[in-house]
Formats: sequence, C-alpha cells, structure tokens
Amino acid sequence: MSQPPLDQLRNFGIISHIDAGKTTVSERFLFYTGEIHKMGEVHDGSATMDWMEQEQQRGITITATATSCRWRDWWFNLIDTPGHIDFTIEVERSLRALDGALAIFSAVEGVQPQSESVWRQADRYRVPRICLINKMDRVGADFEAVLQQMREQLQARPVLLQWPIGSETEFNGIIDLLERRAFRFDNDRPTIAEPVPETLRAQVEQARERLVETAADFDEEILNAFLDGEEVSADQLRPALRRGTIAGRIFPVLLGSALRNKGIQPLLDAIGDYLPSPLDIPPATAHLLTDVEQQREVRCDPEQPLCALAFKVLSDEGRKLTYLRLYSGRLRPGDSIFNSRLQKEEKVARLFRMHAHKRERLTGARAGDIVAAAGLKESLTGDTLCAPEQPLVLSGLSIPEPVVSLAVEPKGVDDRDKLFPALEKLQWEDPTFRVHEDEETGQTILTGMGELHLEVVTRRLADDFGVAVITGRPQVVYRESIRRNVEHREIFQRETEGKIQAGDVLLALTPLARGEGVIIELPKEELLPAEWRSALEESLELACRAGARTGYPLTDLRVEAREVPIESGVTTETGLRAAAQRGLTMAARDAGILLLEPLMMLEITTPEEFAGKVLGSLQQKRGQVEGMTPQGGMELIRARVPLSEMFGYMTELRSATRGRGTFSMEFSHFDRAPDETQQRFGLA
Repeated sequence: MSQPPLDQLRNFGIISHIDAGKTTVSERFLFYTGEIHKMGEVHDGSATMDWMEQEQQRGITITATATSCRWRDWWFNLIDTPGHIDFTIEVERSLRALDGALAIFSAVEGVQPQSESVWRQADRYRVPRICLINKMDRVGADFEAVLQQMREQLQARPVLLQWPIGSETEFNGIIDLLERRAFRFDNDRPTIAEPVPETLRAQVEQARERLVETAADFDEEILNAFLDGEEVSADQLRPALRRGTIAGRIFPVLLGSALRNKGIQPLLDAIGDYLPSPLDIPPATAHLLTDVEQQREVRCDPEQPLCALAFKVLSDEGRKLTYLRLYSGRLRPGDSIFNSRLQKEEKVARLFRMHAHKRERLTGARAGDIVAAAGLKESLTGDTLCAPEQPLVLSGLSIPEPVVSLAVEPKGVDDRDKLFPALEKLQWEDPTFRVHEDEETGQTILTGMGELHLEVVTRRLADDFGVAVITGRPQVVYRESIRRNVEHREIFQRETEGKIQAGDVLLALTPLARGEGVIIELPKEELLPAEWRSALEESLELACRAGARTGYPLTDLRVEAREVPIESGVTTETGLRAAAQRGLTMAARDAGILLLEPLMMLEITTPEEFAGKVLGSLQQKRGQVEGMTPQGGMELIRARVPLSEMFGYMTELRSATRGRGTFSMEFSHFDRAPDETQQRFGLA
C-alpha cells in the first residue's frame, strides 16, 4: 500500500459493551474493503481480528487488534477493542492514540453498563464518535429507545442519519435521510431503490427535518435555509454534520445488522464522511523534558522533528513489538530515537503495518500513521519517543488500579526457571497486570483487574510460554490507613562497614477522607537543603507503599516532616532514609492501623421478574443499592459492593436469573473493611 494524503486517513477504533458486535463489524469491514476474501465468525472462532487462541475459544476479544484497509478514496487504520471490563486498559490506550471511534450499541439491550464506561473513556480523550445501532433484525429491536438512552445515560446528542425499512426479523434495508434514498440489502449487496416507500415518507420527512435542524447549528447558510423553509441538499449537510461531529457536540447514528451483512457499506461511507483525519484534530501537546512548564504543540507534519507515543507493547514470540502513533516527523528502520522516560536512545530495527497478527514490512512511516516497531527493547506503554535533538514528553495514559490478586507457584523445576521471564514479558504488555513477591510467605502474587483477567494470564503462561503453575484462590488487595493523629520522632544511628550512618526526623501523621490518597509535606527549602529533600520524599513514599502492618500500601493520610535536623559531618543520606522509613512505619502503628477494602461499582441487567431475588443477594453481600432503572422488561440495578463478596458472582447471577442476567463492575474506592476482616489481620 502506498501512503495516502493525510486528509484521507482515518485512525479509529471500535468500542462497545461486550457482545454488541465489534469484532463482527470489523470482519465485515475487512471483507467489503477486499482485505479478506472469506468472512469468519466470532461464534465459531474464525474471526480475523480474534487471533489469540483464548479469544477463539471464549468468543470474546481480549486484546486490542489493529488492521488497515482501503474504502473508496479513504485509508482506514482500525483498532478492534475488547468489551469486557477486565481488559479496559486495551480501550484506554487505544483511545489515547486514535482520532475517532465507532461506538456500537445493541438495538435490543441498548446502552449497557460497559457502553457507558467506554463512552466516558472516549469523553476523557475528546474522541469524536459516530454510532451504529446493531442487531436491528433481532426480536425486541427498538432504535428509538436506544437513542433516548443515549440522551439520558450518556448525555449525548445523537443524530439519526437513517430510517429502517422493516422491523425486527423483517428488517431488510435503510433509508438515507440525507439523500432520501432507500437501500435494500438483498444478497448482501445494497441496491438503490427509488423513491422512498410511500408508507414511510411522512416519518422520513420528520426525521430529515430534525437532521437539518441539527446541522443548522454548525452552518449559517443551512440555518437561513431552514428558517426560510428552503430545501437543503445532502452536499450542504455533510460538511456541517462533520464539523459538529469533530467538535464532539453531535454523534451521527446509523442502523444495521452486522451478522446479516446489512448496513456495512453505508457505515464505511460514514466513517470517511464524518470522522476526522489527523489534520482535523487539535495538535497534540507535549512539554519539554527539561521543563514541565514549557508546553509545545506537536502538529501533524512529516517535516517536523519526530514525536511518537508508544501506546501498546506486545510480546510476540518472545520479542517486543511496540505499537506507535506518530504525531509528527518521519520514522525509518535503523533510526535512533530518544525515549524521554528512560532518557536514552533506542534503535528501530524494523517497521510493520499490522493486519491482526500478520505483519506487512514497511520502509518508513510518517506523522499520522499507526505502526508497529521491532527493536525497542526497553520502551513501555505510555513512553514518548522523539528526535534526540528535541526531547519532548506527551501526556500519558490513565491506568486503572488492579484490585484482584492470585497466588501462583510453578509446578516443576523447569517451570520455576521459566516463570519470572514469562511474567516479565506479560507485564510489558499490560500496565494493569502487576507481579510481586510476598515478603512474609515468599509467594508470587499476580494482581489484575478481575478473575477473568487473571485466568487469561495463567492460561497464557501455559499456552504461550510453556509454564505450568498452581494457583490459589484470588485474594482481595486491601489498603492500610490510620485511625488518629500522631507525632513521632525517629533517631537512627548505626555503624555499617566502619562508617556511622545517622539520621533524625520528626513526623506528624493525620488521617484524611476516603479517596484523598497520600499527601507528603516537607519543611521549607530554607530549612531542608535541596540535596536532602528528594531522598526524604522518596523514602517516605516507599514506606507508604510498603505499609505498616499487613504489607498493603498506606493511603488517605497526610505525612508531615516537621523537623529534619541536618548535622554536618554526622547526618548521612542512608541514615536519613532509614530514619524516615522506620519513623513512618512506627508512627503509623502508633496511630492505629485501619484496613480498607476495595468497593466496586456494580451494574446488573436482569429481567424484571428476577429483580427482587437479585436485590436480596446484594443485601447479603453488604451491597448498597444506588438506583434502579427500568429498560423495556429489564431492570438496570446500580450498586456498590465489596470486591471480596464478588468472587464467582457470574455463576450466582446466572442461576438466579435463568441465565438472562449480566453484570459489569469497575473499581469505585477503598472504604473501611468490616470488623471480622480487621480481626483476621490482627487490627481490631
């Protein structure tokens, strides 16, 4: 493929709740653009974008997958993202690197819990979106109800571009409201039918009038024509709708049934017509490596110095493959590029354009491209890679905190040698996957976003790396806090290797409100020389992360270093660090350790007849119900529930709702653990 003009390039991702049809839509895109010659299906494990063995077995997307295709004059760089909350980092880092998104909603289920989560993620990165209401051929499909849910639950302004021909199982086409043309999808190909069926003419004219009224907000000529009752053409409407979409003020909505190959070609057209090119979005902002206050605009210009973001790292057959979004400049195999986090240069060995798991070798890339690079041995997700002569730092990612842990141990001696290298490679890939060794038990602890996340990791250890492990029951990751104010002086003095190490610090600890985190306050600069400040602050942060009693990190407290006497020739950096770490630990113990447990925001969709049973179950789990919303025979229940009560909940919910209930959850905050948990850790 030759490189297209930048204004014809579309970098977009597909986002939605699990099972709304993201991968099915991706497969149709690849087929109708000629990239593949046979459509695979998610349900039989043959979808192109679900290349991992576990994805094919489970029928879900686990990792974001990139591909490229051509449609008319446009070049699409597409990323298919997971819908399960356990793999939310894949959506997060994809949206950070993309210019636009296609949000998919089921015409039956509507705006589901994870639909809201991915929508908020796109809001955070100001990503323009168009929408597809999928599964229009299903019994119970109601596109107007979905539009209303978008307004109420997402506070979005959807703009309907099509009207359906037929409903539910009779759905067989759409009417383009801009052109007033009917498309029927016979034999998988749309055929233009003129004119609009007489039975739908009144509804189509009303819907088109609403469409023109919306476009008038972004174009003075359309506004004047609308007020004067004049006809507004499709060629006038498209640029106005495009401006509103790129500004994030409106969200064009299309209709279809991806599984039945209905509505795909108009959707491809809409991606080109309404989603932005790299030239349409505001320039990325970065700051100088040497001065955080010095901001720079990074314009999409191949002739400017290189600036790129490493937004995903993949361990491919034991080697690192780093996905890059180029914001400016050019990149070629053999180039040396500067990693701003490491403050060192790395060399790009090869460049690829990815097609799911297959690679297309490239001789170069330029601003606006999304490519994969081999040879970057130390780069990780979120790193800025730039020209050595102009070191910049792009804003990074919002990475959610993992909340579920699992103890693992290798089965055999051979597995022991291979375990930690394999875990290190998995950590390259996933910033929400953490590994540490319990100092007291010596166990290897894996921490992730949920049970499914950790189950996938352990399966990958066996399938991808040949490491067999024995797992223990997932354990909740708690936090420590303190009960009361305390002041503590710690004097450290010890001889090591013939030298006296000494330090003295007076600390004051104050408990804070839940969710406040850790605030460290040091003496004024004139009272504590600069060379000591970083050592003291780093030591206090390490002590907070290590915890005071249970090994869980401290949170929700203020640590104030009130006095740090520095005696020339006596105080040493090692001594001060030791005094700070031991002093904070002892002070926290004097203040009384309080254990905090993670609470999850839970959203359950259940048939109305089972809502009472589900609510009773939540009460038994110490859940706090925050609201219920009826959704056409279903109930959406929102509640906060301790994570420790949620293990195995999917099985329980399916049993209570005869397999019809679904739920999603995400971390909310840490709050006080019950007395029996405090006693179990010896803190009552």
